[in-house]
Amino acid sequence: MQRAKVVPAPGYHHLGATSSGTWSGVLARLEVVDPGVRSNTFDFLATRVMAKAETPDGTAWLEAGWAETGWDGNGKQRLYTYDTNRDSWAFYDQYEVKPGHRFWIYLQTEQDGATPAWQAWLWWGNGWHLLTSQELPLTGRAKIEQYVEVHTDKPFEVPKLRVDNVSLKDGPLGPLTYWDERIATAPGTSADGYCLNWITRYDNWTASSCPQGVTPP
Repeated sequence: MQRAKVVPAPGYHHLGATSSGTWSGVLARLEVVDPGVRSNTFDFLATRVMAKAETPDGTAWLEAGWAETGWDGNGKQRLYTYDTNRDSWAFYDQYEVKPGHRFWIYLQTEQDGATPAWQAWLWWGNGWHLLTSQELPLTGRAKIEQYVEVHTDKPFEVPKLRVDNVSLKDGPLGPLTYWDERIATAPGTSADGYCLNWITRYDNWTASSCPQGVTPP
């Protein structure tokens, strides 16, 4: 595992959705692609899920997924987590991902209280592997995000990638349920040359650079 801190410049684009209510976990399958991230820049593309909450000290969160960054990694796609305890990216290069791979991420807590342990799990080699466990002031229920996040001051190419089988956990010891239209949701929109396509709302979708000549809806 490697850690890195970075202070990026403005230029965020979010393709995906945020839950309107609070949940105790999120399960999703993420597809890896090879985006046109520029080396030696603060550009990055991250495909990730997140649990977050507003606190008196600001937003607290844990996120997990894969990313390609312009400042580190030599143009490779890498598994990562980020949390506000450490306030840094943690990369897991022992799990090698490449374009075309799909993998499962499970972000969840089994506890209640003010600062329960929230965990990020990876399904790899026919078993679950714990990436990190962080005691965070999210309580046992938090807002959940599922996003392809693009950061750049100069748009770069994003091949079509898919996020699917997205499910939410209803309570620390509760069941998983598909994140569908029954779930109150604040969806993102296509913008700035990047297209978001809901195959089924909100558990199956794609994101990419918009095809040439196509204006984001």
